[in-house]
Amino acid sequence: MNFGEHVKRFSSRSVSILKHYEAQVPNGIWIQCPRCHASFYFKRSGQYRVCPECGYGFRVSAKRRLKMITKHFEEWDADIVSKDPIDFPDYEKKLKKAQSATHLKDGVLTGLAKIDDQPVALGIMDPLFIMGSLGTANGERLTRLFERATEQGLPVVLLTASGGARMQEGIYSLMQMAKISVAVNEHSDAGLAYISVIMDPTTGGVTASFATQADITLAEPHALLGFTGKRVIEQTINKQLPDDFQSAENSYKRGFIDEIVPRDQLAGRLSQLLRILEAPKWGDA
Repeated sequence: MNFGEHVKRFSSRSVSILKHYEAQVPNGIWIQCPRCHASFYFKRSGQYRVCPECGYGFRVSAKRRLKMITKHFEEWDADIVSKDPIDFPDYEKKLKKAQSATHLKDGVLTGLAKIDDQPVALGIMDPLFIMGSLGTANGERLTRLFERATEQGLPVVLLTASGGARMQEGIYSLMQMAKISVAVNEHSDAGLAYISVIMDPTTGGVTASFATQADITLAEPHALLGFTGKRVIEQTINKQLPDDFQSAENSYKRGFIDEIVPRDQLAGRLSQLLRILEAPKWGDA
């Protein structure tokens, strides 16, 4: 056997060994950041599920986000579920699959929480439930969140993540934008504070309504914030948009959001802001 054949045999054996060990590695143990494309051992993302290279926060379930903010939570309206108002093909199957994956009846978690001992009406949208799309159940839960907060004199903290209106519910989904916005305005007219936190992604009708109607709008690093998708806009105007278009950082530069807060600092920042916003005003005494 000549040298070339030895090399070929050795290379073939090496590839087989590599394939063998790759097959033994469990799925998800080695992950890649969708923003900077760095690959790393999953435990390096830590309890907050953040890329150790660029700080991007991975999309996680609403229940996991809840644990990052508070240990004190009483859920509201857990039994409100979406129907199939326009008989969209396979929609009921899609709902059941999302419910099984997220352990939620629909794509938002709402209730009474305490953030550093401060009572607050808390809502967390789930980007893993049909892309965080806004359906009738989500709309009803969020409307009731603001209505109950108004009745009880509570501030609202809402973490938003959505791909936009839920197409499987047609016009009924779009109607939720106006319904929630009315409840937001009534809450504001009562002199109560509302803080929104933009998670990745927050787009479509959610961006065009309640996500950006808050007194203070925060965002996570590198979160996508926009209405229409970048490619659609580029095709419409026949121009290439900057790489940071619709990023939280770009929105911050232009005054669209108030602050970018890393995920591990969010609970502390919310506590600080709530104390400021809820402090007695001059003349209240």
